[in-house]
Amino acid sequence: MRSSRRLMLLLLGLALPAGLLGAGVVAAAGPAGSRAGSVAALGQSGRAGARHGSAPTATVLRRRHPPRRAVRGEPHVMLIVMENHGYEEIIGNPTAPYMNHLARRYGLATSSYATTHPSLPNYLELVSGSTQGVSSDCTTCVANATQFVDQLDRAHIGWRAYMGAAPTAWFSGYAPLFDRHHDPFVYAPHVVADRAECDRVEPFSAFSPALAHGRLPAFVWVTPDVHHDMHTGTVAQGDAWLRAVLTNVLASTWYRDDGVVIVTFDESTVGTDAGCCTGAGGGHIATFVVSARTLPGARMAAPVDGAGILRTIEALYRVRFLGQAGDPRSGTLLPLLRLPRARG
Repeated sequence: MRSSRRLMLLLLGLALPAGLLGAGVVAAAGPAGSRAGSVAALGQSGRAGARHGSAPTATVLRRRHPPRRAVRGEPHVMLIVMENHGYEEIIGNPTAPYMNHLARRYGLATSSYATTHPSLPNYLELVSGSTQGVSSDCTTCVANATQFVDQLDRAHIGWRAYMGAAPTAWFSGYAPLFDRHHDPFVYAPHVVADRAECDRVEPFSAFSPALAHGRLPAFVWVTPDVHHDMHTGTVAQGDAWLRAVLTNVLASTWYRDDGVVIVTFDESTVGTDAGCCTGAGGGHIATFVVSARTLPGARMAAPVDGAGILRTIEALYRVRFLGQAGDPRSGTLLPLLRLPRARG
């Protein structure tokens, strides 16, 4: 009897599609096994959560076998920061076909808000959970609070930041298409004083070779040049750049190793001060979550700001929350990854 039961379980396992074993997600609505039903369930939970002041959740089961990780078991996370465009300027815009493809194929936070205007304070919040009192795009100011990359260093987790149009590693001067206040790392004296950390902030020209040869670390920050982040370029230019870069990323071993790519904007159009959470007022922006974990077309209506994006990444790496990232009102993107919300 015992052997026949084992045989029956084996046959049932073989009959299941390969992607379902250990997938850890159950559709909560729609026809049994339908992809549309799963997407609708996540979207409805997001709207309900927003109405009742709580973030949405997805129905999950315990994984039998976790996804394959890097050698050290570290998550693979990439954060790409675009510039100066609001949600309505991207979603539904025919000149942004790739970003709208990402929204259809992966996940979209529909109530994502930047913290403030102008750019620099938003970048500082993304790495430290605080604007650190900075309220302008200053070039000589100092923001020396602990950064997320300091946490990664202490945990012996690799990271790199790739800066568009920077001519050399750790560049902080003037160069065509490079903007200093789109690089939050250069404002921290304790980072500048550490040569090992300095060498991790590289020109974007080093990104493609590292990706192609499997040298990307666990965490990757990407700042495009000012044309391709749409600061001075067009939506079409930024969209084409994202297509070219992410096509290679999504085909890489780095991404296939349970990678997560978050694409967000530093702020909405100047003069738009819509906000959420703990006082964010930098305008309504689009934030995309790209992952094999994400249900196609998933929407999250619960609010999230820059500190909430940092909170998401810190939760994935299991390090403590910095600044406003420690406030649950900042939100989290974890529901779009169908992960438990225990720390997020």
